[in-house]
Amino acid sequence: MKKKHKTNVVFIGAGNLATSLAMEMKHCGINIKQVYSRTTESAKLLADVIGCEWSTDIKEINADADLYIFAVKDTALAELISNMKPNKGMWVHTAGSMPISVFEGFAKRYGVLYPLQTFSKSRSVNFSNVPFLIEAQRTEDLSLLEELAGQITNDVRHITSEQRKQVHISAVFACNFTNHLYHIAWELLEEKGISPDIILPLISETAAKVQEMNPAKAQTGPAIRYDENVINKHLDLLDDEGIRELYLKLSESIHKMNK
Repeated sequence: MKKKHKTNVVFIGAGNLATSLAMEMKHCGINIKQVYSRTTESAKLLADVIGCEWSTDIKEINADADLYIFAVKDTALAELISNMKPNKGMWVHTAGSMPISVFEGFAKRYGVLYPLQTFSKSRSVNFSNVPFLIEAQRTEDLSLLEELAGQITNDVRHITSEQRKQVHISAVFACNFTNHLYHIAWELLEEKGISPDIILPLISETAAKVQEMNPAKAQTGPAIRYDENVINKHLDLLDDEGIRELYLKLSESIHKMNK
């Protein structure tokens, strides 16, 4: 029987996503050949954990890997792509809002490998249920990504660049904006000497509800009926004008969408 080729991967980036994904790939038996980061500290830190080479020069990237994963900020992506030497490997990015076409003219084989999840270096993620949204310019490369992602997760989906942009904005509302509201809730409690752990069960139940219910049906609180008596009392407690405005805007939006 012919021995199956082991995919060799190079990571361009060493941030939250790159760190989490690289460590999971290593755990799944995928070979990480090299890590690039613009800073020595970040590149060496991840490379030491993975057990691979590292570089801070994009032009010194290993040229014989199968897959090059660009896991960097959107603002840095185009410049890094344009400065990397061409090779025969497949180039993919992990960005939610960047089109696949960003690689055109720089690589013959390219695509997208976008894990729909929030990542932090200090927290491990169960990858088995993370949706991986994949896209590729060539059918055979799409199959490669499907096989690779299938080693990491049980949820691999073929999604176009336009669809991925819509998924990304949805994720910003569901994750980033929601986490910002947690931050505000934390500060409102801490400034009055109340431990924020008091609302953790409420947060857990709110998240659990939408696993079983449409969010529109799960909505509760004074804003849904626009109870001005309660709303005005809350506004009186908010000293920060920006937070007051946010409270009002959110209350109005909830009431309008649930009429």
